[in-house]
Amino acid sequence: MALSFLYFGFVRMLQLVRPSRSEQQDLAIEIVMLRHVVTVLRRHVDRPALQPADRAVLAGLSRLLSAAHRRRFFVQPETLLCWHRDLVRRKWTYSHGRSGRPAVPVGTVSLVLRLARENPTWGYRRIHGELATMGVRLAPSSVWEILRRHGIEPAPRRSGPTWVQFKRVQAETMLACDFFTVDTVLLRRLSVPFFIELDTRWVYFSGITSNPVEEWFTQQARNLSFDLAGRAQSVKFLIQDRDTKFTKRFDEVFRTEDIRVIKTPVRSPRANAFAERFAGTVRRECTDRLLIFGRKHLEQVVTEYIVHYNDHRPHRAVGQRAPRTSKVEPDRVDQPDLTQLRRNEVLGGLIHEYRLVA
Repeated sequence: MALSFLYFGFVRMLQLVRPSRSEQQDLAIEIVMLRHVVTVLRRHVDRPALQPADRAVLAGLSRLLSAAHRRRFFVQPETLLCWHRDLVRRKWTYSHGRSGRPAVPVGTVSLVLRLARENPTWGYRRIHGELATMGVRLAPSSVWEILRRHGIEPAPRRSGPTWVQFKRVQAETMLACDFFTVDTVLLRRLSVPFFIELDTRWVYFSGITSNPVEEWFTQQARNLSFDLAGRAQSVKFLIQDRDTKFTKRFDEVFRTEDIRVIKTPVRSPRANAFAERFAGTVRRECTDRLLIFGRKHLEQVVTEYIVHYNDHRPHRAVGQRAPRTSKVEPDRVDQPDLTQLRRNEVLGGLIHEYRLVA
C-alpha cells in the first residue's frame, strides 16, 4: 500500500514538472528513457557482440560527440585500441607448418562414423577394437575425439575388476567355468554352461538344458576333457563358483585329468571375473536382444554367437584381436578406403562383422 502511494506521488510530481506537451519535450523524455534502458542492459551484458559494420558506425558517430559526452559512450579508447590490434593481427598473418600429430585420414574418419551409426551400442573402445581387426591403426583417444567432434557421445568406458593379477603367469594353464540362464517366450528357463580360457578368451560351449541335474553337468565336464586333449598347453587349474550344480562328481572328472579345481569365495562374483564378463557380454549383445522360442532356437543362437566371439570379436586382453587370431598380427592399413569395406551379418543382422578387402 505504501509503495503504491509513493508511486502515485512520483507520477503526479512528473506531471507538474511538465505542464505542456511539445515535440522537443517528448524527444528529451525519450532520450532519458533510452539512457535508462541502456543502463539496465549493461547490468546483464558484460561485453556486447559487435559486427564490423557496428564498429564502423559507432566509431564514426563518436567523432561527432564532445569529450564530455564521450564518457557516456560504452566504446572507450582502450576498446578502439583493441580493435586496431585485431586489424593488425588479421593483416600480418604468416603461414606456419602444422605441428603435433598428423591428421586422421578422411577415410578413417568415415569408417569410424559408419561403425558408430550402424552399431549404436558400441563405445569408442569397441569401435577401436573392430578397426584393429581390419588392420586400421588408430589410438583409442583418436576414436573418442572423432565421435565427440561429430556429435556422437562415446559410450562410457566400463570399469571393473579384470583379475589380471591373479595367477597372471599361469594364465595359459587356467580355465574358468560358469553358466547363465535364458527365459523363453513361454517363461521356460534354460541353463547354458560354458568354459573360457583365461589367456586367449576362447569359449567352449557344452550344451543347453532345462533340467540342470548332476548327471547332465558331469557329462558336460567329460565332453570338455575330450576337447582339451588336443590342446598344446595342458590345463592345470579350473576356477568355478560354489553353485550346487558343480557337484563332487563334476569336480572329480577334472581331478582325474590332473586339473586342480579352485572354488571362489562365497558370494564373490568378482573372483570369477572372466566367466562373469563373458556371461554379461553374451546377454548384452545377444540373448537380451532376441526372443527365444525354445531350446533348439537358443542352441542355434548361442552357437552362432560363440563362433563370432571366438573368430572375430576383438578383445582388449589379447591386443584387440580375436581368440582364434590372438597370435597373428594383421597387416597394417594406413589409408582405408570406404569402398573396400565389407560387412558380414551375424544372427540375421543383430551383430555386424567388418573387413577390408584388397
